[in-house]
Amino acid sequence: MTSDGLSLAGFNDLPAKTAEEALLACCSAPRWARAIVAARPYATTEALLAAADARLVGLDDADIDEALAGHPRIGDRPTSAASAREQAGVAGEDVRAALAQGNRAYEAKFGHLYLVCAAGRGGEELLAILLTRLNNDPATERQVMRTELAKINRLRLAGLVAP
Repeated sequence: MTSDGLSLAGFNDLPAKTAEEALLACCSAPRWARAIVAARPYATTEALLAAADARLVGLDDADIDEALAGHPRIGDRPTSAASAREQAGVAGEDVRAALAQGNRAYEAKFGHLYLVCAAGRGGEELLAILLTRLNNDPATERQVMRTELAKINRLRLAGLVAP
């Protein structure tokens, strides 16, 4: 489903299954999507975004792993339009190779995908962030990753219900 022409009112009026599918394109954690759908209608976009943030905080590690599964590695060729837009600043084979190496080191250390809100950032900046985050301990990094996931969700949700 695309967000073409979908307003907040349109989102509120979607059949539950259709709304859940639209949300899963934003964040691939089914429990999160079901909770957002169940709390409709939303009076404002900000209320939707606040609900999304609140539901994300309540997700367990298995749910977060499902959310991460919906994201490509930074520097890989994105498979969704949203990821392609967000990673548009990643260019150059040297940067992609360095990101691939950094991704491997990150995943070896933390056991999950390096996730960062890439929108508006270039490849060099995303690589620098990755290298800095490799210095985090696992608990700190898990929280940083959740914060980045929330940022991505907000961007995608705002796009979903844009007038």
